[in-house]
Parts: sequence; C-alpha cells; structure tokens
Amino acid sequence: IGTILAGAMNNQKNKKVKIDELTIQNIKQEEEKPPPPPPPPPPPPKPDPPKVEMKQFTPPVIKKDEEVKQPPPPQEELKEVKIAEINQEGIKDIGIQTPVQIDQGKGIVETKKVEDVNKIFDKVEIEASFPGGPSAWRRYLENNCNAQVASDNGAPPGTYTTIIQFVVDKNGEISQVKALTHHGYGMEEEAMRVIKKGPNWTPAVQNGSQVKAYRKQPITFQVLNDF
Repeated sequence: IGTILAGAMNNQKNKKVKIDELTIQNIKQEEEKPPPPPPPPPPPPKPDPPKVEMKQFTPPVIKKDEEVKQPPPPQEELKEVKIAEINQEGIKDIGIQTPVQIDQGKGIVETKKVEDVNKIFDKVEIEASFPGGPSAWRRYLENNCNAQVASDNGAPPGTYTTIIQFVVDKNGEISQVKALTHHGYGMEEEAMRVIKKGPNWTPAVQNGSQVKAYRKQPITFQVLNDF
C-alpha cells in the first residue's frame, strides 16, 4: 500500500480538496488445480476365431464290405475342410486365415493439452510483476498520478475507489487498459492514463511459458472538506 499526499486550495468555494490516499493492491487469485484424468477403459476381449469344418480321417484298412462300420468321407467333401480325428461343423477351409484383429484407433490416447497462444489468463502459476517489485510500482504511481484531478473537476467530498483492469502481454507491454468503475470527475481517466504510460512488466508464466495475463489495480481517491 502506498500513499500520495497532495493539497489544493479552492478559492471560489473556500475549501481544501485533498487526495490523500492512493491504494496500490495486487489481487492474487487462487489457482484451480484441474482434476486428474480418468483411467482409460480396459480393452475389449478378442473374439474367438470361427471354427473350421473338419472331417474325421479314417485310416485305410483292407476289410470285407460287411465289416466296414464307418466309411471315410468322399473326396469332394475333403476339398474345403480340415482333416482331423473328429467331425466338426464350421466354415469352409478355403486356405484363408482368419484376419488378425487390429486396433481401429478407438482406444483412448492421452495427449498433451496445447494452450492457445492468444489466450489471456485470469489465473496463472506466476503472476506478472513490475520490475523492482511493489515499492517501485508505488513510486511510479506517486510520481506520475495527478493528485488534484478530482478537485479540478469539482468532485464532492467522499472516498472513491477506482478499479482499472489491464493486460500484461507476453513481451511485458501493458495493453487493453479498461476502467471497471465509473465514478467520473476524471478519476478513471487519470488512473488509466498513468497505467497506460507505465514501463514494461515481467510477463506472467504458465506451464513454463510466458503468457498474456490480466491484472487489476485499485486506486482510491479521497476528497475532504476543510472547514
């Protein structure tokens, strides 16, 4: 917190108008930790290959016709079946192997999130900072803010807190300066003017990279009667 003391005598109204406090405050926002990603689902079980039709092979043994209990299958039936020790129904064996099941790319693959290079962050891991720290920022405002702007514009006695929002770019430049309050009497305009002309800042950092980030600066003007 810093203080600017300045006074001006208003001869016409015979009262002293003074801005005696300029509040310098950094609003630090709590960082929200993203929830952990859900575990990937287990892969589906692979289907069993289809059964191939098989014919039981009967070894040739020379016997009399009346002694044959089970004749061997005809040659036509053996063209598209497997020769085995049992009979089994199934698909015809035409020399084509069952295709191997290939992953169709439907599995969940976790990819690294790519941040938008033009995104302006509200919350960051490392806030943008003024070179020299808060005390240097206070001295800059003290030396450049017009403390008599409220009295020059006829502001009635009272306390007025202006809030100015601005962006610190990736190269540290100040841009998009905007007043979030509307007290009038030139106070918001003066607060924006002094912030716009300020030196470059040290940019904010998110995920190891310099990013654009918002800052909010409250400045309080107090106008008092002097009886």
